[in-house]
Amino acid sequence: MSAKWEKKGANDGELTFEIDLNKISEGLDVAFKRIRKNINTPGFRKGKMPRQIFNKMYGEEALYEDALNAILPEAYDAAVKEAAIQPVDQPQINVEKMEKGEPWVIKAQVTVKPEVSLGDYKGLEVPKQSRRITIKDVDQEIENRRERQAELVLKEDAAAENGDTVVIDYAGSVDGVPFDGGQADNYSLELGSNSFIPGFEDQLVGHKADDNVDVKVTFPEDYQAEELAGKEAIFKVTIHEVKAKELPELDDEFAKDIDESVDTLDELKEKIREELKQQKNAAADAAIQDTAVAKATENATIGELPQAMIDEEINSQLQQYLGNMQQQGINPEMYYQITGTTEDDLKKQFAADADKRVKTSLVLEAVVEAENIEATDDEVAAELKSLAEQYNMEEAAVRSVLSDDMLKHDIGVKKAIEIIADSAVEVKDAK
Repeated sequence: MSAKWEKKGANDGELTFEIDLNKISEGLDVAFKRIRKNINTPGFRKGKMPRQIFNKMYGEEALYEDALNAILPEAYDAAVKEAAIQPVDQPQINVEKMEKGEPWVIKAQVTVKPEVSLGDYKGLEVPKQSRRITIKDVDQEIENRRERQAELVLKEDAAAENGDTVVIDYAGSVDGVPFDGGQADNYSLELGSNSFIPGFEDQLVGHKADDNVDVKVTFPEDYQAEELAGKEAIFKVTIHEVKAKELPELDDEFAKDIDESVDTLDELKEKIREELKQQKNAAADAAIQDTAVAKATENATIGELPQAMIDEEINSQLQQYLGNMQQQGINPEMYYQITGTTEDDLKKQFAADADKRVKTSLVLEAVVEAENIEATDDEVAAELKSLAEQYNMEEAAVRSVLSDDMLKHDIGVKKAIEIIADSAVEVKDAK
Protein backbone atom coordinates (compact mmCIF):
# COMPACT_ATOMS: atom_id res chain seq x y z
CA MET A 1 0.00 0.00 0.00
CA SER A 2 1.10 3.53 -0.66
CA ALA A 3 0.05 5.98 2.06
CA LYS A 4 0.98 9.65 2.19
CA TRP A 5 0.38 12.01 5.14
CA GLU A 6 0.29 15.73 4.55
CA LYS A 7 -0.13 17.98 7.58
CA LYS A 8 -2.53 20.88 6.97
CA GLY A 9 -2.88 22.47 10.42
CA ALA A 10 -1.80 22.11 14.03
CA ASN A 11 -3.58 18.76 14.40
CA ASP A 12 -5.22 18.22 11.02
CA GLY A 13 -4.03 16.75 7.77
CA GLU A 14 -4.82 14.72 4.70
CA LEU A 15 -4.07 11.02 4.43
CA THR A 16 -3.97 9.74 0.85
CA PHE A 17 -3.84 6.00 0.29
CA GLU A 18 -4.50 3.37 -2.35
CA ILE A 19 -6.51 0.17 -2.18
CA ASP A 20 -4.90 -2.43 -4.41
CA LEU A 21 -6.67 -4.63 -6.95
CA ASN A 22 -6.59 -7.76 -4.77
CA LYS A 23 -8.38 -5.96 -1.92
CA ILE A 24 -10.85 -4.44 -4.36
CA SER A 25 -11.60 -7.91 -5.71
CA GLU A 26 -12.24 -9.18 -2.17
CA GLY A 27 -14.58 -6.27 -1.53
CA LEU A 28 -16.48 -6.86 -4.76
CA ASP A 29 -16.97 -10.52 -3.81
CA VAL A 30 -18.36 -9.54 -0.41
CA ALA A 31 -20.65 -6.92 -1.93
CA PHE A 32 -21.97 -9.29 -4.57
CA LYS A 33 -22.74 -12.05 -2.05
CA ARG A 34 -24.75 -9.56 0.01
CA ILE A 35 -26.69 -8.14 -2.94
CA ARG A 36 -27.31 -11.46 -4.72
CA LYS A 37 -29.45 -12.74 -1.82
CA ASN A 38 -32.20 -10.26 -2.67
CA ILE A 39 -32.11 -10.33 -6.48
CA ASN A 40 -34.90 -12.03 -8.46
CA THR A 41 -33.77 -12.80 -12.02
CA PRO A 42 -35.80 -14.79 -14.61
CA GLY A 43 -34.18 -18.15 -15.19
CA PHE A 44 -32.40 -18.25 -11.83
CA ARG A 45 -33.49 -19.10 -8.33
CA LYS A 46 -33.48 -16.17 -5.92
CA GLY A 47 -29.97 -15.54 -4.72
CA LYS A 48 -28.35 -17.73 -7.40
CA MET A 49 -27.60 -15.19 -10.15
CA PRO A 50 -24.04 -15.71 -11.56
CA ARG A 51 -21.60 -12.84 -11.21
CA GLN A 52 -21.09 -12.56 -14.97
CA ILE A 53 -24.82 -12.09 -15.55
CA PHE A 54 -24.99 -9.42 -12.82
CA ASN A 55 -22.06 -7.52 -14.34
CA LYS A 56 -23.65 -7.67 -17.78
CA MET A 57 -27.06 -6.47 -16.54
CA TYR A 58 -26.02 -3.86 -13.96
CA GLY A 59 -22.33 -3.29 -14.43
CA GLU A 60 -19.60 -4.06 -11.91
CA GLU A 61 -19.66 -0.40 -10.86
CA ALA A 62 -23.00 -1.05 -9.11
CA LEU A 63 -21.02 -2.95 -6.47
CA TYR A 64 -18.39 -0.28 -5.83
CA GLU A 65 -20.05 1.54 -2.95
CA ASP A 66 -20.82 -1.64 -0.99
CA ALA A 67 -17.37 -3.03 -1.79
CA LEU A 68 -15.68 0.11 -0.49
CA ASN A 69 -17.72 -0.01 2.73
CA ALA A 70 -16.58 -3.60 3.23
CA ILE A 71 -12.82 -3.03 2.78
CA LEU A 72 -12.35 0.61 3.84
CA PRO A 73 -11.95 0.09 7.63
CA GLU A 74 -9.07 -2.36 7.20
CA ALA A 75 -7.49 -0.29 4.42
CA TYR A 76 -7.72 2.90 6.48
CA ASP A 77 -6.19 1.23 9.55
CA ALA A 78 -3.31 -0.07 7.44
CA ALA A 79 -2.73 3.39 5.94
CA VAL A 80 -2.73 4.98 9.42
CA LYS A 81 -0.14 2.46 10.58
CA GLU A 82 2.02 3.02 7.49
CA ALA A 83 1.85 6.80 7.87
CA ALA A 84 2.64 6.46 11.62
CA ILE A 85 -0.09 8.87 12.72
CA GLN A 86 -2.48 8.72 15.70
CA PRO A 87 -6.03 9.77 14.75
CA VAL A 88 -8.29 11.01 17.55
CA ASP A 89 -11.58 11.28 15.65
CA GLN A 90 -13.51 9.66 12.83
CA PRO A 91 -12.02 10.70 9.45
CA GLN A 92 -13.87 12.44 6.64
CA ILE A 93 -13.52 10.11 3.67
CA ASN A 94 -13.43 11.31 0.05
CA VAL A 95 -13.04 9.03 -2.97
CA GLU A 96 -10.37 10.52 -5.21
CA LYS A 97 -10.30 7.81 -7.88
CA MET A 98 -12.39 4.70 -8.44
CA GLU A 99 -11.84 3.27 -11.91
CA LYS A 100 -12.17 -0.29 -13.14
CA GLY A 101 -8.92 -2.21 -13.33
CA GLU A 102 -6.94 0.37 -11.34
CA PRO A 103 -6.23 0.86 -7.61
CA TRP A 104 -8.74 3.06 -5.84
CA VAL A 105 -7.38 6.27 -4.38
CA ILE A 106 -8.88 7.56 -1.12
CA LYS A 107 -8.28 10.85 0.67
CA ALA A 108 -9.13 11.12 4.37
CA GLN A 109 -9.24 14.32 6.38
CA VAL A 110 -7.82 13.28 9.75
CA THR A 111 -7.40 14.92 13.17
CA VAL A 112 -4.37 13.58 15.04
CA LYS A 113 -2.89 13.84 18.53
CA PRO A 114 -0.83 16.99 19.20
CA GLU A 115 2.93 16.76 19.41
CA VAL A 116 4.45 16.39 22.88
CA SER A 117 7.97 17.44 23.85
CA LEU A 118 8.86 16.03 27.24
CA GLY A 119 10.58 18.16 29.85
CA ASP A 120 12.00 16.82 33.11
CA TYR A 121 10.00 13.88 34.38
CA LYS A 122 12.52 12.05 36.56
CA GLY A 123 13.94 13.16 39.90
CA LEU A 124 11.23 15.77 40.40
CA GLU A 125 11.01 17.41 43.81
CA VAL A 126 7.74 16.86 45.70
CA PRO A 127 6.65 17.89 49.21
CA LYS A 128 7.73 15.45 51.93
CA GLN A 129 4.83 13.33 53.14
CA SER A 130 4.13 12.48 56.76
CA ARG A 131 3.79 8.75 57.42
CA ARG A 132 3.76 8.94 61.22
CA ILE A 133 0.88 7.48 63.22
CA THR A 134 0.35 9.00 66.67
CA ILE A 135 -1.43 7.76 69.77
CA LYS A 136 -3.98 10.50 69.11
CA ASP A 137 -4.71 9.05 65.66
CA VAL A 138 -5.37 5.62 67.16
CA ASP A 139 -7.52 7.03 69.96
CA GLN A 140 -9.57 9.03 67.47
CA GLU A 141 -10.24 5.92 65.39
CA ILE A 142 -11.23 4.03 68.52
CA GLU A 143 -13.62 6.85 69.38
CA ASN A 144 -15.09 6.78 65.85
CA ARG A 145 -15.82 3.09 66.26
CA ARG A 146 -17.40 3.70 69.67
CA GLU A 147 -19.63 6.30 68.02
CA ARG A 148 -20.75 3.74 65.45
CA GLN A 149 -21.61 1.30 68.27
CA ALA A 150 -23.51 3.93 70.27
CA GLU A 151 -27.13 3.38 71.28
CA LEU A 152 -29.77 6.11 71.37
CA VAL A 153 -31.38 6.47 74.80
CA LEU A 154 -34.54 8.49 75.37
CA LYS A 155 -34.00 11.66 77.44
CA GLU A 156 -36.89 12.28 79.80
CA ASP A 157 -37.78 15.95 80.28
CA ALA A 158 -34.30 17.09 79.22
CA ALA A 159 -33.26 19.73 76.71
CA ALA A 160 -31.67 18.71 73.43
CA GLU A 161 -27.93 19.26 73.03
CA ASN A 162 -25.57 19.07 70.08
CA GLY A 163 -24.96 15.39 69.37
CA ASP A 164 -28.48 14.41 70.46
CA THR A 165 -31.02 13.04 67.99
CA VAL A 166 -34.47 14.60 67.85
CA VAL A 167 -37.53 13.03 66.24
CA ILE A 168 -39.53 15.84 64.63
CA ASP A 169 -42.36 16.82 62.33
CA TYR A 170 -41.66 19.89 60.23
CA ALA A 171 -43.43 21.95 57.60
CA GLY A 172 -41.63 24.72 55.74
CA SER A 173 -43.02 27.71 53.88
CA VAL A 174 -41.77 30.80 52.07
CA ASP A 175 -43.98 33.88 52.39
CA GLY A 176 -46.62 31.59 53.91
CA VAL A 177 -46.62 29.25 50.90
CA PRO A 178 -45.51 25.61 51.44
CA PHE A 179 -42.86 24.32 49.03
CA ASP A 180 -42.07 20.87 47.66
CA GLY A 181 -39.80 18.80 49.90
CA GLY A 182 -40.34 21.07 52.89
CA GLN A 183 -42.45 18.69 54.96
CA ALA A 184 -41.80 15.45 56.87
CA ASP A 185 -43.18 13.49 59.83
CA ASN A 186 -41.20 11.56 62.47
CA TYR A 187 -37.87 12.57 60.97
CA SER A 188 -34.76 11.65 62.98
CA LEU A 189 -32.21 14.49 62.94
CA GLU A 190 -28.85 14.49 64.68
CA LEU A 191 -28.17 17.97 65.98
CA GLY A 192 -24.78 19.26 64.92
CA SER A 193 -24.60 16.97 61.89
CA ASN A 194 -25.10 19.96 59.55
CA SER A 195 -27.37 17.87 57.36
CA PHE A 196 -30.06 20.57 57.24
CA ILE A 197 -29.97 24.19 56.09
CA PRO A 198 -27.44 26.26 58.10
CA GLY A 199 -29.06 27.53 61.31
CA PHE A 200 -31.88 24.97 61.39
CA GLU A 201 -30.33 22.54 63.86
CA ASP A 202 -28.96 25.27 66.15
CA GLN A 203 -32.49 26.55 66.83
CA LEU A 204 -33.60 23.17 68.19
CA VAL A 205 -30.83 23.01 70.79
CA GLY A 206 -32.24 23.69 74.27
CA HIS A 207 -35.77 22.48 73.46
CA LYS A 208 -37.52 19.45 74.92
CA ALA A 209 -39.97 16.81 73.75
CA ASP A 210 -43.46 18.19 72.93
CA ASP A 211 -42.04 21.68 72.24
CA ASN A 212 -43.24 23.52 69.14
CA VAL A 213 -40.57 25.68 67.53
CA ASP A 214 -40.69 28.16 64.65
CA VAL A 215 -37.34 27.80 62.92
CA LYS A 216 -36.36 30.74 60.72
CA VAL A 217 -33.64 30.17 58.13
CA THR A 218 -32.37 31.58 54.83
CA PHE A 219 -31.61 29.22 51.98
CA PRO A 220 -28.05 29.55 50.61
CA GLU A 221 -27.64 31.58 47.43
CA ASP A 222 -26.28 28.49 45.65
CA TYR A 223 -29.08 26.18 46.82
CA GLN A 224 -29.82 23.51 44.20
CA ALA A 225 -33.54 24.39 44.03
CA GLU A 226 -33.25 27.76 42.27
CA GLU A 227 -36.74 28.86 43.31
CA LEU A 228 -35.64 28.71 46.96
CA ALA A 229 -32.09 30.06 46.65
CA GLY A 230 -31.57 33.08 48.90
CA LYS A 231 -35.15 32.98 50.22
CA GLU A 232 -36.15 33.26 53.88
CA ALA A 233 -38.25 30.35 55.16
CA ILE A 234 -40.12 29.40 58.33
CA PHE A 235 -40.31 25.79 59.47
CA LYS A 236 -42.96 24.89 62.02
CA VAL A 237 -41.33 22.08 64.02
CA THR A 238 -42.82 19.73 66.60
CA ILE A 239 -40.32 17.79 68.71
CA HIS A 240 -41.62 14.33 69.65
CA GLU A 241 -38.53 12.80 71.24
CA VAL A 242 -35.02 13.72 72.32
CA LYS A 243 -32.44 10.93 72.38
CA ALA A 244 -28.84 10.94 73.61
CA LYS A 245 -26.01 8.73 72.46
CA GLU A 246 -24.85 6.17 74.97
CA LEU A 247 -21.34 4.99 74.14
CA PRO A 248 -20.12 1.48 75.06
CA GLU A 249 -17.49 1.13 77.76
CA LEU A 250 -13.94 1.25 76.41
CA ASP A 251 -12.76 -2.19 77.53
CA ASP A 252 -11.81 -5.65 76.28
CA GLU A 253 -15.47 -6.59 75.71
CA PHE A 254 -15.90 -3.60 73.43
CA ALA A 255 -12.78 -4.65 71.51
CA LYS A 256 -14.10 -8.19 71.01
CA ASP A 257 -17.54 -6.91 69.99
CA ILE A 258 -16.21 -4.88 67.08
CA ASP A 259 -13.40 -7.24 66.01
CA GLU A 260 -13.62 -10.98 66.64
CA SER A 261 -9.93 -11.45 65.77
CA VAL A 262 -8.77 -9.68 68.98
CA ASP A 263 -9.16 -10.51 72.67
CA THR A 264 -8.11 -7.27 74.32
CA LEU A 265 -8.36 -3.53 73.84
CA ASP A 266 -4.58 -3.33 73.49
CA GLU A 267 -4.67 -5.85 70.64
CA LEU A 268 -7.38 -3.79 68.95
CA LYS A 269 -5.31 -0.62 69.25
CA GLU A 270 -2.27 -2.34 67.74
CA LYS A 271 -4.35 -3.67 64.85
CA ILE A 272 -5.83 -0.22 64.24
CA ARG A 273 -2.32 1.29 64.32
CA GLU A 274 -1.23 -1.08 61.52
CA GLU A 275 -4.37 -0.32 59.48
CA LEU A 276 -3.85 3.43 59.85
CA LYS A 277 -0.20 3.01 58.92
CA GLN A 278 -1.13 1.22 55.71
CA GLN A 279 -3.72 3.88 54.89
CA LYS A 280 -1.31 6.74 55.55
CA ASN A 281 1.43 5.13 53.47
CA ALA A 282 -1.02 4.61 50.60
CA ALA A 283 -2.19 8.23 50.87
CA ALA A 284 1.41 9.47 50.93
CA ASP A 285 2.33 7.38 47.90
CA ALA A 286 -0.74 8.67 46.03
CA ALA A 287 0.12 12.28 46.89
CA ILE A 288 3.68 11.84 45.62
CA GLN A 289 2.44 10.19 42.46
CA ASP A 290 -0.17 12.88 41.74
CA THR A 291 2.26 15.74 42.40
CA ALA A 292 5.09 14.22 40.36
CA VAL A 293 2.86 13.41 37.38
CA ALA A 294 1.37 16.93 37.52
CA LYS A 295 4.89 18.43 37.50
CA ALA A 296 5.96 16.21 34.60
CA THR A 297 2.90 17.43 32.68
CA GLU A 298 3.70 21.07 33.48
CA ASN A 299 7.28 20.57 32.28
CA ALA A 300 6.17 19.21 28.90
CA THR A 301 5.38 21.28 25.83
CA ILE A 302 2.09 20.16 24.30
CA GLY A 303 0.50 21.37 21.08
CA GLU A 304 -3.06 22.67 20.88
CA LEU A 305 -5.56 20.06 22.03
CA PRO A 306 -8.13 18.94 19.44
CA GLN A 307 -11.69 19.45 20.67
CA ALA A 308 -12.39 15.82 19.75
CA MET A 309 -9.97 14.65 22.45
CA ILE A 310 -11.57 16.86 25.10
CA ASP A 311 -15.06 15.68 24.12
CA GLU A 312 -13.94 12.06 24.23
CA GLU A 313 -12.48 12.57 27.72
CA ILE A 314 -15.71 14.15 28.97
CA ASN A 315 -17.82 11.32 27.56
CA SER A 316 -15.43 8.72 28.98
CA GLN A 317 -15.70 10.23 32.48
CA LEU A 318 -19.48 10.43 32.13
CA GLN A 319 -19.83 6.78 31.13
CA GLN A 320 -17.47 5.64 33.89
CA TYR A 321 -19.38 7.63 36.53
CA LEU A 322 -22.78 6.37 35.38
CA GLY A 323 -21.35 2.84 35.16
CA ASN A 324 -20.32 3.05 38.82
CA MET A 325 -23.82 4.23 39.71
CA GLN A 326 -25.27 1.32 37.72
CA GLN A 327 -23.19 -1.13 39.79
CA GLN A 328 -24.91 0.31 42.88
CA GLY A 329 -28.31 -0.34 41.32
CA ILE A 330 -28.91 3.27 40.24
CA ASN A 331 -29.62 3.76 36.54
CA PRO A 332 -28.99 7.15 34.86
CA GLU A 333 -32.66 8.19 34.92
CA MET A 334 -32.90 7.42 38.64
CA TYR A 335 -29.64 9.27 39.33
CA TYR A 336 -30.78 12.41 37.51
CA GLN A 337 -34.10 12.32 39.37
CA ILE A 338 -32.48 11.85 42.80
CA THR A 339 -29.88 14.58 42.30
CA GLY A 340 -32.05 16.98 40.33
CA THR A 341 -29.40 17.15 37.61
CA THR A 342 -29.18 16.35 33.90
CA GLU A 343 -26.63 14.75 31.59
CA ASP A 344 -25.54 18.23 30.52
CA ASP A 345 -24.91 19.15 34.18
CA LEU A 346 -22.63 16.13 34.58
CA LYS A 347 -20.82 16.93 31.34
CA LYS A 348 -20.16 20.47 32.56
CA GLN A 349 -18.77 19.03 35.79
CA PHE A 350 -16.38 16.71 33.95
CA ALA A 351 -15.45 19.42 31.45
CA ALA A 352 -13.85 21.56 34.18
CA ASP A 353 -10.51 19.72 34.15
CA ALA A 354 -10.87 17.68 30.97
CA ASP A 355 -8.00 19.50 29.23
CA LYS A 356 -5.67 18.76 32.18
CA ARG A 357 -6.57 15.07 32.12
CA VAL A 358 -5.98 14.89 28.36
CA LYS A 359 -2.58 16.60 28.70
CA THR A 360 -1.61 14.21 31.48
CA SER A 361 -2.52 11.22 29.32
CA LEU A 362 -0.50 12.59 26.41
CA VAL A 363 2.57 13.10 28.61
CA LEU A 364 2.31 9.60 30.10
CA GLU A 365 2.05 8.11 26.60
CA ALA A 366 5.11 10.12 25.59
CA VAL A 367 7.01 8.70 28.59
CA VAL A 368 5.99 5.18 27.53
CA GLU A 369 7.53 5.87 24.11
CA ALA A 370 10.64 7.58 25.49
CA GLU A 371 11.32 4.73 27.92
CA ASN A 372 10.53 2.02 25.33
CA ILE A 373 8.02 0.50 27.73
CA GLU A 374 6.35 -2.68 26.52
CA ALA A 375 3.89 -4.94 28.31
CA THR A 376 4.62 -8.65 28.35
CA ASP A 377 2.05 -11.37 27.65
CA ASP A 378 2.19 -12.36 31.34
CA GLU A 379 1.44 -8.77 32.38
CA VAL A 380 -1.52 -8.64 29.99
CA ALA A 381 -2.87 -11.90 31.42
CA ALA A 382 -2.45 -10.60 34.98
CA GLU A 383 -4.18 -7.31 34.12
CA LEU A 384 -7.04 -9.21 32.51
CA LYS A 385 -7.45 -11.38 35.61
CA SER A 386 -7.32 -8.34 37.92
CA LEU A 387 -10.00 -6.50 35.95
CA ALA A 388 -12.23 -9.58 35.88
CA GLU A 389 -12.00 -9.88 39.68
CA GLN A 390 -12.52 -6.14 40.18
CA TYR A 391 -15.73 -6.07 38.13
CA ASN A 392 -16.85 -9.60 39.05
CA MET A 393 -16.84 -10.69 35.41
CA GLU A 394 -15.54 -13.68 33.46
CA GLU A 395 -12.15 -13.08 31.84
CA ALA A 396 -13.68 -13.87 28.45
CA ALA A 397 -16.25 -11.10 28.97
CA VAL A 398 -13.50 -8.58 29.81
CA ARG A 399 -11.49 -9.63 26.78
CA SER A 400 -14.54 -9.13 24.57
CA VAL A 401 -14.48 -5.39 25.32
CA LEU A 402 -10.74 -4.83 25.86
CA SER A 403 -8.23 -5.74 23.16
CA ASP A 404 -4.61 -6.67 23.85
CA ASP A 405 -3.57 -3.25 22.50
CA MET A 406 -5.85 -1.49 25.00
CA LEU A 407 -4.56 -3.59 27.88
CA LYS A 408 -0.94 -3.03 26.85
CA HIS A 409 -1.62 0.71 26.63
CA ASP A 410 -2.98 0.81 30.18
CA ILE A 411 -0.12 -1.30 31.55
CA GLY A 412 2.39 0.97 29.81
CA VAL A 413 0.81 4.08 31.33
CA LYS A 414 0.94 2.50 34.81
CA LYS A 415 4.65 1.77 34.32
CA ALA A 416 5.24 5.34 33.18
CA ILE A 417 3.57 6.63 36.35
CA GLU A 418 5.79 4.34 38.44
CA ILE A 419 8.93 5.67 36.72
CA ILE A 420 7.90 9.27 37.43
CA ALA A 421 6.76 8.61 41.02
CA ASP A 422 9.54 6.23 42.07
CA SER A 423 12.22 8.67 40.94
CA ALA A 424 10.60 11.65 42.68
CA VAL A 425 12.52 13.21 45.57
CA GLU A 426 10.69 14.22 48.74
CA VAL A 427 11.81 17.65 49.91
CA LYS A 428 10.55 19.41 53.02
CA ASP A 429 10.03 22.81 51.36
CA ALA A 430 9.23 21.66 47.81
CA LYS A 431 6.68 23.75 45.94
